[in-house]
Amino acid sequence: MSAVVTHEIRDLRAPREAGAHEHAKRVKRLRRQVGQAIMDYNMIGEGDRVMVCLSGGKDSYTMLDMLLALQKKAPVKFELVAVNLDQKQPDFPEHVLPEYLKSIGVNYEILEQDTYSVVKRVIPEGKTMCSLCSRLRRGALYSHAQARGHTKIALGHHKDDIVATFFLNLFHGGKLSAMPPKLLSDDGKNIVIRPLAYCRERDITAYAKQREFPIIPCNLCGSQEQLQRKQVRRMMDEWEKAHGARIEQVFAALTNVAPSQLADTKLFDFAGLGGAKPAANWLMAEAGAE
Repeated sequence: MSAVVTHEIRDLRAPREAGAHEHAKRVKRLRRQVGQAIMDYNMIGEGDRVMVCLSGGKDSYTMLDMLLALQKKAPVKFELVAVNLDQKQPDFPEHVLPEYLKSIGVNYEILEQDTYSVVKRVIPEGKTMCSLCSRLRRGALYSHAQARGHTKIALGHHKDDIVATFFLNLFHGGKLSAMPPKLLSDDGKNIVIRPLAYCRERDITAYAKQREFPIIPCNLCGSQEQLQRKQVRRMMDEWEKAHGARIEQVFAALTNVAPSQLADTKLFDFAGLGGAKPAANWLMAEAGAE
């Protein structure tokens, strides 16, 4: 074989090898981050029956992959059950997820509930559907988890989702809150975990592309381009271009809260600082003196 031909073969092989190397690094990084999040927040324990909520999107597919890999090496025994909520959206390909899950040997359950019709009936045309859709979906999943004995509910939200939710609540809700990596539901009956809490969306996107998951688009709200969340994400993307570590810094701040440096009297005893007499007492006394 001539030197020219050998050189051409090497040139063709180099991008593939580089791509494979990057993919291997990405897989290692994602698995490490998922494992760290599960350990930091004690997400999964011995005997847990984890309900992995699978929507058909890149995030939930990646979460399932990461949990399956972790399950093989974990020192504790736990069960994974993939659960899909079929919301009866028009043209939803009902066969895709069962075929995929059967092909990889994962136990699964399909929960059917026509939330699509409810949302379309209740929400006026052009208005944001996400809030109602999320509440209905969450209620259906919580009820199913209780009925089937699932001890944890795993959702595919990642670090970018958590930061975006923080900004949404800050700008539009007037409060400092985000998506916690681990959550006890309001009724105290379900524990929600987010194993991808430390993972960046760009890694998940690249991983899902490499794995060629059978992605199912959401047609219910995907066309609503003016959603507040999409506006926040565009802002975050611009920040990332200008300041590469901005999202990481914001997430780090969410894990390093200083209540005494904020202004919430329910979280910190500002009134009692310095042994001062409570304002209500001396103000009332002042009023009485008049």
